[in-house]
Amino acid sequence: MQPRNMSMSGVVDLAAVKAAGEAKAKAEQARAESARQAAQGGGAAPAAGAVPPSALVIDVDEAGFERDVLQLSAEVPVVLDFWAEWCEPCKQLSPLLERLITEANGRLVLAKVDVDANQMLMQQFQIQGIPAVFAVVAGQVLPLFQGVAPEQQIRETLAQLVQVAEERFGIIGIEVDPNAEGAAPAPAGDEIPAGPHDALLEAAVVALDAGDLAGAVQAYKNVLSDDPGNTEAKLGLAQAELLVRVRDMNPQAVRTAAAENPRDPAAQIAAADLDLVGGHVEDAFGRLVDTVRVTFGEDRDAVRLRLLELFEVIGGDDPRVSAARTALARVLF
Repeated sequence: MQPRNMSMSGVVDLAAVKAAGEAKAKAEQARAESARQAAQGGGAAPAAGAVPPSALVIDVDEAGFERDVLQLSAEVPVVLDFWAEWCEPCKQLSPLLERLITEANGRLVLAKVDVDANQMLMQQFQIQGIPAVFAVVAGQVLPLFQGVAPEQQIRETLAQLVQVAEERFGIIGIEVDPNAEGAAPAPAGDEIPAGPHDALLEAAVVALDAGDLAGAVQAYKNVLSDDPGNTEAKLGLAQAELLVRVRDMNPQAVRTAAAENPRDPAAQIAAADLDLVGGHVEDAFGRLVDTVRVTFGEDRDAVRLRLLELFEVIGGDDPRVSAARTALARVLF
């Protein structure tokens, strides 16, 4: 489910949060488009909203590499399989990768690159032999292995990739709907039925409007206890918890402390919260990325985790979040 437009009493910049009707329509359109492309046999990057299992394995070329791999890697780790029709080991490895990626159920996407048709990509990745397997996470390239590896070793490598993407960048993958295969677009004007948690989500919005932050937090947590992947509840909870944190802050004191202590994680985290509440999204993200760059150990981890929380406030489909994920990857690797 896509986030609805949640009232935050004008405090938080909600430019990235879509109105309810627009968001739901966008999700339905994405599902229909993915299904249409899958039915036609064309490779296409998964879009926002649930995608069919066939969208987890795609063919990419040089022209679509930025869209289908680099941009997509801000939402889900992309595994690159460099292969060729004449390569016998590739014929052993590729089906295995496809099966394991499909089993991951949206936590990974496999992008297949035919080296004969994409010589420039082969040169850019400095590939000496195939099959060769890489990963791209938040725009950053990670070499995985070359040649045919045992299935258990590949499983372990992919599990580590999922863990790194989630823990370091908050990238948890995309939603997969097995019933979306071949689905037709919803007829124009058809109303999308209410979800099972709509009443609780509406109650949370009402609580926010009334200034009952504790009530809103609890309502969102109630939804997530039943449906941990509920996008709307995750976004709402992140926003409500942000408001709780800044409610009793003295803005002048917080900003003075941040200016006087540029390497103090707590001071920079507090100032970033104020930045975001004031609508200065890029300033908040940039402040924390810079702090990650100059801190280490537990201090760095605390700043990184707060940055991931602020990503949730804005929403993963916002281009400012994608840019900040890439910047974070650069300072971590």
